[in-house]
Formats: sequence, C-alpha cells, structure tokens
Amino acid sequence: MIRVDIRAKFFGETPVLGPVAFDIAQGETVAILGPSGIGKTTLLRIVAGLDDDFEGHVERPARLAMVFQEPTLLPWRSALKNLTLVHPDLSRKGAREMLARVGLADKERAFPGQLSLGQQRRLALARAFAGHPDLLIMDEPFVSLDPATAETMLALTERLIAEERPATLFVTHARAEAERLATRVLDLAGAPATLHPMPDRTR
Repeated sequence: MIRVDIRAKFFGETPVLGPVAFDIAQGETVAILGPSGIGKTTLLRIVAGLDDDFEGHVERPARLAMVFQEPTLLPWRSALKNLTLVHPDLSRKGAREMLARVGLADKERAFPGQLSLGQQRRLALARAFAGHPDLLIMDEPFVSLDPATAETMLALTERLIAEERPATLFVTHARAEAERLATRVLDLAGAPATLHPMPDRTR
C-alpha cells in the first residue's frame, strides 16, 4: 500500500499544494487529472521521493520506477544497455525479452537518437517495467505523440500494467487517458491545489 499525506507544499512563500491525501493498493491505477501548471508534476516528484521539501509524509516501496514526460534515456548507450545499466541485475536475455515486449526486439543495438519519439517512449517504458516495480509513476507519458502513436502507447501501457500489476500513479490533462487506464480518477484543482475525487468506475 502506498500512502500519501501531504499537508502543504510551497515554492518560496507561494503555496502550490494544499492538503493532498490518498492511498494506492497493489494492482490499482490512480490517475491525477488537472490542467497544466496546477502542480501535478510536483505531486509526482514528492511521491517518488525526488522532492522532500514539503509538509507531510509519504509511504512508498523501495522498488519503484518513474516514466517522465521526456524519455530521459542515455543517448550514448544502446537500447539494450539503457536497460542493463539501470538494472544491473537484469541479464542481457531478460533485457532482450523486455525489448521484445514493447516491440523493439530489432532495436537492441540502436541508440536513442536513431529511434523515433514513439520508439523512445517504448524504450522508457521497457526500462521502467524491467525492474518489476511495486510502484510505477508516470508523468504525462503520452504527451506530444500523434494520435496513432498515442493509441499504440496507451494499449501497450495498459497491457504491461495488467501483466505486472504494480501500484500505478500517473498524471495527465487528458480525461480520456485517465478514464481508460485508471481504476480511480482524482481531479487536482484550486490554488493551492487539492484533490477532488470522481466516482469510481467499473472496468
């Protein structure tokens, strides 16, 4: 169980987040929906442990992975080594199998600069799932993709989440993405931003 209990987050003297509290059970996917600039990425960074300058407490597992808006790949390393360097315990065979799961079986020697944006996003997704995380955090992973590529990525992400069943937290400004992937959708709104629950939907 992931427990988030944020009482306040400030940038300087400006309050960004007000009280924000929620839990995520193993296998559950929670989406945070809200407009750009509302504080979604700030919330994710706190949950991921990348920002500890806030009032409150977060309980998270040690094994977590984050998929950023940009792929954040190692441009000087091949697709295969982008997995094995991040996950030292991952064998080359396991890395190849992970690449195959995201449709990049023939790209193991390619460098990120030789891949399309969609392929880079697939590689970033492979890197996240290669470590079999207990908590998966995604920050608008489908932004800037054309509709066809975004649909491919949505379907792939949906399948990998169903197979691995991590606790998943992702943020988006697209309601259709949230309603498709999430078992629970929360709206982040206001100044400072707080959560407003939406009715649970049955998958």
